Formats: sequence, C-alpha cells, structure tokens
Amino acid sequence: MIDDLYSTRILTLAANLPHAGRLAEPEGTGERVARLCGSRAVVDVVLDADGRVIDFAQDIKACALGQAAAGVLGESVIGASVEELQSARDQTLAMLKAGGEGPAGRFEGLRALRQVADYPARHASTLVAIEATLEAVSSALAKRGADAGARAGAA
Repeated sequence: MIDDLYSTRILTLAANLPHAGRLAEPEGTGERVARLCGSRAVVDVVLDADGRVIDFAQDIKACALGQAAAGVLGESVIGASVEELQSARDQTLAMLKAGGEGPAGRFEGLRALRQVADYPARHASTLVAIEATLEAVSSALAKRGADAGARAGAA
C-alpha cells in the first residue's frame, strides 16, 4: 500500500520544485512546520495591487508528499488570489479528511495527493506549503494595511 502512496506521479511532482529558494525583497513571508514529521516550508511572496501573487519563492524541507504538494503549488500560484489559495487549502483538507474531490481549477493538481487521505499522519506535511503561502499572503496584506494606516496618520 505504501507503494501506492509514493506513486510515480507523486515522486515526479516532488522532484520538480518550481520557484525554489527565497526572494531578495519579499512583501510577506510565511513559515509552517508539520510537528509530527518535521516537514517545513518557508514561503516568500510579492502581491500586485489586487492582492494576487506576482512573485513567489519557497524553501521546502519535507518528505516526498510535502514536496509534491509544494511542486503543484509552485506550478500554479502566480496570479492566485488569497481566496483561491484558501479554497485550494480547504478543498485539499476536505479531500484528505472527508472524502472530498479536491481542488478544481488552478490547483487541481493537488488531486494527485488523494491517496494521502488513508495516511492521517501525512496530512500536515501535505498541507505545509499551502499553509505557509497563506501565511505569507496574509502577512503581505497586513503590512499593506499597517502602511496605509501609518500614511493616513501622518497626513
């Protein structure tokens, strides 16, 4: 059964990690660690005026499942809104825990991880990159709000 979990598709996704590394000047940074296995993701983002991701980098130290999910994320994240990211996370979580179909559209590639549902100890690792991305986007948006508030207070 473990061979099914680490399929050729999963291993191929894990080997291809788009946007690996860190950004020189991120607008927001997020970090998540899966406590059970130690998988870790650090994500940097820059957003456009509408809050969509226009630059992205990820530093992933994870098992093949975490790396595979990060690979799908890296392929699809440029242009994504916070709402799309939240929906992808929520639909992936439902796929893993409640038999859901998984994300559609931009992040549909995460459906390749459907078999992880049978391995609850691997759920957190599978979600670590998208959770870090959401944290990075939230950080960037919060920084914008604080900057806008400071400018308004100075006026």
